[in-house]
Amino acid sequence: MKKTTLFDSHVSLGAKMVDFAGFLMPIQYDGVKSEHLAVKQNIGVFDVSHMGEFLVFGKGALELLQFCLSNDVSTLNNGEAQYNCLLNDSGGIVDDLILYKLSKERYMLVVNASNIEKDCDYLLSKNTYGANIKNVSDQYSLLSIQGPKTLQSIQELTPYDLSTISYYSFVVTEFSGFNDIIISNTGYTGCGGFEIYCKNSQLKEIWNNIMLAGSSYDIKPIGLAARDTLRLEMGFCLYGNELSDDITPIEAGLGWITKFSKEFNGCKILKEQKEKGVKKKLIGFELIDKGIPRKGYEISNKDNIIIGSVTSGTMSPSLGKAIGLGYVNSTSAKINTNIYINIRNNLIKAMIIKPPFK
Repeated sequence: MKKTTLFDSHVSLGAKMVDFAGFLMPIQYDGVKSEHLAVKQNIGVFDVSHMGEFLVFGKGALELLQFCLSNDVSTLNNGEAQYNCLLNDSGGIVDDLILYKLSKERYMLVVNASNIEKDCDYLLSKNTYGANIKNVSDQYSLLSIQGPKTLQSIQELTPYDLSTISYYSFVVTEFSGFNDIIISNTGYTGCGGFEIYCKNSQLKEIWNNIMLAGSSYDIKPIGLAARDTLRLEMGFCLYGNELSDDITPIEAGLGWITKFSKEFNGCKILKEQKEKGVKKKLIGFELIDKGIPRKGYEISNKDNIIIGSVTSGTMSPSLGKAIGLGYVNSTSAKINTNIYINIRNNLIKAMIIKPPFK
């Protein structure tokens, strides 16, 4: 079992540690609800150093990425990031990721921890362009500082004016006494904030300095359970739940990062889906009756015909109601339609709504 550099820090803070993609990670500290609300209302910091990082660089780097990824990489300027999907030959999602353009012909891909080996093998198998691919996942750590008080909390740790970093942009600058730190205006919570990429050897000091700088703003360490409830309230997809090798970006509602201005792997299949429609669609829903939807629960229509299944569900800490995501037949995916979730052999009434949940 792998551990991040901050393992001992998490244990000393009373975190419950669990196996996540082969890493011992903090699932919660004080409790999911309090941690969730801390990020929504204030500031929280996540150790997400289990995520993978690849460098793709040199001649052919752009061509390789253009073929493997759904989004149009050519539109990126230096210092910009882009949400993206790696696609297989059938248009299915190998992984979803964030792509960073570091400089001309030099990119960083940040991928899901559970897919590091699979993604690397995939890129190598498609590299007929002469690009260099380097898996640096074991060398780098990642902290995600999220919440409305993030900027004022950590500004004292860098001479760079953080307010000038626009959404999905980043800088490489001094932070917490270290040079060449990536500060990115990204996150997986919908609450605003920054993500900090550093070397493993720098992580503990940076973590301690962030916690100290945020102490007057009541900063809290946040576990992966609250990260999941936060992303779910926003309707953000999670690989292994809403996304998989058998699900396409069009089915997942990710047509906005699927650009047909270029040729890419599986593009003919996806173009046909976009033009002719898909058989299933990802929906958001909230429960009308009492219950909590969970992954795998069946979804039925008013005639008690099974039309799909739940991919993610929870009791929303912010809203005090049960919410979820799932795939249903496209003919049954209309907003404001009543559906029924089979919870322990009871059909619980729900309504299809468009995320984010409010």
